[in-house]
Amino acid sequence: MNSSRPYLMRAVYEWIVDNGMTPYLLVNAEHPHVVVPVEHVNNGKIILNVAPAAVQNLDMAGEEVSFSARFSGKPMHVSVPVSAVLAIYARENGRGMVFSDDENDPDEPNKEKTKPPSGPQLRVVK
Repeated sequence: MNSSRPYLMRAVYEWIVDNGMTPYLLVNAEHPHVVVPVEHVNNGKIILNVAPAAVQNLDMAGEEVSFSARFSGKPMHVSVPVSAVLAIYARENGRGMVFSDDENDPDEPNKEKTKPPSGPQLRVVK
């Protein structure tokens, strides 16, 4: 199956915009293939305002988020693999969705970390 992350990101983005709030992306700027203004990176991360009024040509359709925007007055094309997005949230109230930092899809358990159950989990409740 395809990763659910791009679908969830688009849904949360629409929800934030439909509620008149400002969508922000928290991005791992050290992830391979991330193209962001390095002068705005702090501790390996960058927060991007992706509100319709702040960006042009926003594309969240595939495995990459891309758009054009101005940073300190300079135009730039930004490109972020979906796997580098750590969270999408509303600036005004912080509501949104946080994604796992690893390469595995959050809906796909990591087989190395998954343990089989250690026996029956049923209890009698009186």
